[in-house]
Amino acid sequence: METNDSILLHESDLLFHDSTISTVLWIFSLVVVSITFFLGVLGNGLVIWVAGFRMPHTVTTICYLNLALADFSFTATLPFLLVKMAMKEKWPFGWFLCKLVHIVADINLFVSVFLISVIALDRCICVLHPVWAQNHRTVSLARKVVVGSWILALILSSPLSVFVTTVRFPGEDLYCLLNFESWANTFEELFYITVTFITATGIIRLIIGFIIPMSIIAICYGLIAVKINRRAFVNSSHALRVLKAVVASFFICWFPFQLVVLLSTIWFKEILSNDDYKIFNMLAYSTRSLAYFNSCLNPILYVFMGQDFRERLIHSLPSILERALNEDSGQTCDTVTSSASPPADIEMKAI
Repeated sequence: METNDSILLHESDLLFHDSTISTVLWIFSLVVVSITFFLGVLGNGLVIWVAGFRMPHTVTTICYLNLALADFSFTATLPFLLVKMAMKEKWPFGWFLCKLVHIVADINLFVSVFLISVIALDRCICVLHPVWAQNHRTVSLARKVVVGSWILALILSSPLSVFVTTVRFPGEDLYCLLNFESWANTFEELFYITVTFITATGIIRLIIGFIIPMSIIAICYGLIAVKINRRAFVNSSHALRVLKAVVASFFICWFPFQLVVLLSTIWFKEILSNDDYKIFNMLAYSTRSLAYFNSCLNPILYVFMGQDFRERLIHSLPSILERALNEDSGQTCDTVTSSASPPADIEMKAI
């Protein structure tokens, strides 16, 4: 089928590579993605080693281990995406890696968001209902929830596995992008399918991949903060700083990208054929890099937000991570406590 290049998301023509602003944003994106790759692979790899081999498998370590696996798997795909960005969307790696890299990246981005929500919910339950958590919060249940998160991410990423492929434009190099040509016989059908798919998947991904997880995180940490303030626990100010840092890092990294995606989804049909789409695509390019950066932040937060970090710098980094993960709000429920321990004591240890 010919004459349909304008419907395909041919991003190399849509980016403002010839303007100063677009060049700055392009370089910024390359730098951020490069940093994310190095910090993400090293940091998450270390967390996998510590949580997977140096610590007992508890509810908390299972959640953190899978979060690190998701972030590690995603950051491991970044060199391919970095080359794609550096070559201005050209794809030199062939059809198989086109599908594999984008599917793996998409699945692990979803899993990362879901597991952050699960961890927030787990912390909230430990603080608000410590006795129930001690009796019902099991490793088996945690594994089922984690597996469910991976399955849901796989389902949400399945449309991408169908439509993402390599396309060679006449007289040009190979590109890896969404292609709906095999699903339409006419230009009008192609346009309708493209608009419908982008709009539907954009709304679903926004709701399930951001609004619901962000709401869960905000509600859980809000309830924990209220409990801390009411009980006036020792070191509550430190606990609040930890909660604020986790929520803020997630929101700051993801909100700009989700906002750009939301606006471009709402106006997709109107702006597809004019220069306004270039603006949204350029913004999505840079804000997407910021969202990627969240995948390397978790290990940094585990270490630097741990209590008495300066005093523990003399220990090895794995020891620092091990102690940070132990004290990170799930410590109580994963610690064997006496059944006679009063709820107030359990809550104190949970926080």
